[in-house]
Amino acid sequence: MATAPPTVPLPRASRSWLQVLAPFAGLALVILFFAVATGSPASYLSTANLRVVLAQTVIVALGAIGMTVIIVSGGIDLSVGAVIALSSVITALALTNGISPLAALLLGMATGGAVGLVNALVITRLRVVPFIATLGMLGVARGLAKYFAHQQTVNAPATWLNELAVSFPSRPWLMVSPGVWLAIVLAIAMSLVLERTVFGRRFFAIGSNEAAARACGIDVERLKFWIYGLGGLFFGLAGVMQMSRLRQGDPTVAVGVELDVIAAVVIGGGSLSGGEGSILGAMIGALIMAFLRNGCLHMGWANHVQEIIIGVVIVAAVAIDRFRSRG
Repeated sequence: MATAPPTVPLPRASRSWLQVLAPFAGLALVILFFAVATGSPASYLSTANLRVVLAQTVIVALGAIGMTVIIVSGGIDLSVGAVIALSSVITALALTNGISPLAALLLGMATGGAVGLVNALVITRLRVVPFIATLGMLGVARGLAKYFAHQQTVNAPATWLNELAVSFPSRPWLMVSPGVWLAIVLAIAMSLVLERTVFGRRFFAIGSNEAAARACGIDVERLKFWIYGLGGLFFGLAGVMQMSRLRQGDPTVAVGVELDVIAAVVIGGGSLSGGEGSILGAMIGALIMAFLRNGCLHMGWANHVQEIIIGVVIVAAVAIDRFRSRG
């Protein structure tokens, strides 16, 4: 009886290159599909539409930076959408109470950071698994957002914060939204931290094998405070961008954004098992999610169709992650 020839595993270097190139290939395929499917490639690939897509990517991209830090360490945070809503409300309230725009921005970020520290406290001290701890925080943060906003939107006065997430900036030399440039700078900075510093490499260490990291002398509990606090700062900044886009704090926004953020990280090569992931991959994943939503709008598909497509993409991304982990 004939037997199938054994499969030959790819060399490690080949697997590494495939993991790096796969998100770029996925992005190219999404753009090509919608450019053809819309019947108007010139319109879909126009400079104006690209600027709109990049502006729409900012919130998910910033969230993906923070989520990458958490996922590579073997954690997860499901409270992202609620934290974005809470930070947007706090930022808008600060502006309406006469606080300077810069202080309001820092307060919005600090709100996200504080939520991250509470998550870390519950995870490390109460020994609650990250999935449950952050799922509970999702409800707490959303409830706090509605409480502080008195169950309504908070209109913010016009300041330079309102220009951070606009699709077409008032200064033409910027070319794209100021938030896009900020996201790029922060992505580069965090890439250097994760890849080139001992501090960043420890995130991968505890994600790969927490017990081994402890044996090597790494203070895992303390590091988790840094991880969730840092992730929270990025979620808080995403909330500031949300306020900038809507020009108001809305306690009901960003429902389900955590799914887009997690999908962006996984599509970009991050592993839900921990120990793998990159900021560059997460940024490409965020672009894929933005082009998917933008393409659906250009096709005139109903919102429920978009949700189905995004759901399929998320499931496929996680399935590929599991397949890659087994490999």
